[in-house]
Amino acid sequence: MQDPVLLNIQKWLRDHEAELLEDTRTMLRIPSVEAEPGPNAPFGETNRQALNLALEMATRFGMRTKDLDGFAGYAEIGSGEGLVVSLGHLDVVPVSPGWKHGPFEAAVDDGYIYARGTTDDKGPTMASFYAIRALKECVPQLHCRVRQVFGCNEESGFRCVHRYVAEEGPPTFGIAPDSAWPLVHGEKNIGSLTLSAPLYDGEVALRSASGGERTNIVLDRAVGKLWVSPSARAEVEEKLAGAWDRNIEFTWSGDDLDIVAVGKAAHGASPFLGDSAATRLFRFLLSIVPPSAEETFQNYLMATHPSGVGIGVHGRDEETGDLTSNMGVMSSDDRLHLSFSIRYPVTWSAEHLRELLEVKNSELGWDIETLSDSRGLYFPLDHPLVKTILEVHQLETGEAGKPEVIGGGTYARAIPNTVSIGTCWEGDGHAHQTNERIRVEHLFRASRIYAHILYRLSLQA
Repeated sequence: MQDPVLLNIQKWLRDHEAELLEDTRTMLRIPSVEAEPGPNAPFGETNRQALNLALEMATRFGMRTKDLDGFAGYAEIGSGEGLVVSLGHLDVVPVSPGWKHGPFEAAVDDGYIYARGTTDDKGPTMASFYAIRALKECVPQLHCRVRQVFGCNEESGFRCVHRYVAEEGPPTFGIAPDSAWPLVHGEKNIGSLTLSAPLYDGEVALRSASGGERTNIVLDRAVGKLWVSPSARAEVEEKLAGAWDRNIEFTWSGDDLDIVAVGKAAHGASPFLGDSAATRLFRFLLSIVPPSAEETFQNYLMATHPSGVGIGVHGRDEETGDLTSNMGVMSSDDRLHLSFSIRYPVTWSAEHLRELLEVKNSELGWDIETLSDSRGLYFPLDHPLVKTILEVHQLETGEAGKPEVIGGGTYARAIPNTVSIGTCWEGDGHAHQTNERIRVEHLFRASRIYAHILYRLSLQA
């Protein structure tokens, strides 16, 4: 027989679904992309607005709140030594054209909410927030603290959660609703890398190449400028006549060939789900340059390969699988600068990654400009936190579910005793892509599952 307290919690959530929907849509309408810092707003004014809204809601719901100088904030219920935390984030990645509805309209269409942040991560954060509100209303003598954290810098640095951990310390148990069901028990290491390469100069010359905003998004538009000498013009024009890529546009401006390549955005942890405009640009250039330039342009092209083979870092381990590489930002001045997000095996050290890069870049004659590292995580399947989440997931869905390993980086990697869990189901939109969406019923369902997980963990904390 199911716990009567849990039944009451889930009934409360069903009775307040309309309120959850409207509060979620209000949050989604705030365009909280990171921007220039301001007073008490280290990640920009709209980011600050989203945090203000969350803390105002928490106060209205009768929760205790704390603002960590705009880096993050939290809402808390209960009392006692134990602490169960749910970590969500209110910042979102930039948007590209092509949306069915405005990316910050939070339109409801055919049972789905369309908006940036619906699945990553405002929708899940609001569902978790309401789960904690339900605990407050239905378990007034909760002998454990339960806390919803609102991060503000997950997409571009984790400064928010580092500040949170420095001030608040680790929880007894933590979940981060920002990944896959039933949970993610392993996250690959993430290397942030910028390489610089000489701009080719010969019969043709690469004058410039640029595109992308974040390394964790597959680059969906790239532009380049190729100078073509009079001696090479006829050969290049002949090759242009046979050019096949319909996602490439080019125009002549004197001796310069201006090129625009269009691709498809995707999360940088799964670059193979997108279509890199940089790959299209360099493949196109390779197909039209004279033979004397082909080796250099092939090196540019191979640097965009999602396996990392072009920069010498491809590989795998048994725990977390294959390395992936996303070259998400490029620019040029007197050199070509390529910035990557590399998701690499959890058993590898940062030193090993650097050694591989140094070997390949020495061969290419390229330079490593910057290299930083975010360590991953790995929980064995018999860990109490993992076992509890698996049990709840099976009770709620009737499915055993298989824990996953991902290339994405969630808050779980930055906070001890924490794993990430699912946010959405089939039919919902992918994170970081155009037309991100979540089915309204899935938002409600997630909230009920989060409540069950948090309630069970609170009894163990």
